Amino acid sequence: MHILLGMALEHAILVSLAERSASGYDLTRRFDKSIGHFWKASHQQIYKVLGRMETAGLVASTAVPQEGRPDKKVYVITDEGYDALREWSREPSPIEPARSDFAVKVRGLPYGDRDAILADVARRAEAHRERLAYYRADAARTFPDVEALDEGQRAKYAVLRGGILLEESGLAWCEEVLELLGATPWSDGDAGSAAP
Repeated sequence: MHILLGMALEHAILVSLAERSASGYDLTRRFDKSIGHFWKASHQQIYKVLGRMETAGLVASTAVPQEGRPDKKVYVITDEGYDALREWSREPSPIEPARSDFAVKVRGLPYGDRDAILADVARRAEAHRERLAYYRADAARTFPDVEALDEGQRAKYAVLRGGILLEESGLAWCEEVLELLGATPWSDGDAGSAAP
C-alpha cells in the first residue's frame, strides 16, 4: 500500500513511536527534550497530527485508565506506520534552503546600528555556547561508551553529534564575525558581552 504523509512532523512522530509507544503528553515531552532540537512542533500540532495519523491507520491508540483523572490515550505505530517509515526512508531528503535573517543583518551592518548588531552576534554566540554545553553534557551522560552502542543507539548519537557540530560551527562563526568586525569575543566559559 502506497502511503503519503503531509510533512516531516508525521515522520518524527512515527520514529518516536517506533522507539517507544507514548501518550500525546509523553510525545510532547520528547519533542521538548530531544526531537524538538531538530524538529519544532507545538503541543497542539502534535495532538492534531496524531488524530490525523490515527484516522489514516498509521498509529493506533488504547485508552489507559488513570486514577482521579480522565483516561489517557497511548499511541503505538501500526504496520502501516512502519510501511510509511520505510517508504519515506527510501526517498532522498531535500537539501534545506539556507535562509538567515541573522546573516542578512550582519551583511547590512554598515547601514544599521553597528552596536546593536554586534550585541546580537554576541547574544547568538552565548546561545550557541549554552546549547553546546547542554548537548555535550547529554552526550556524556547518555552515551558514555560509543563503542558499546547498538545500531539504534548509534543513530540517536549521530543526531546528537550533528547538533554538537552545528553549535560548534555556529559559535565559531559568531566569534569570527566579532573578530572581523573589531569586537572582542570572550573565551569559552567567560561570561560577558562583546564590546565594539
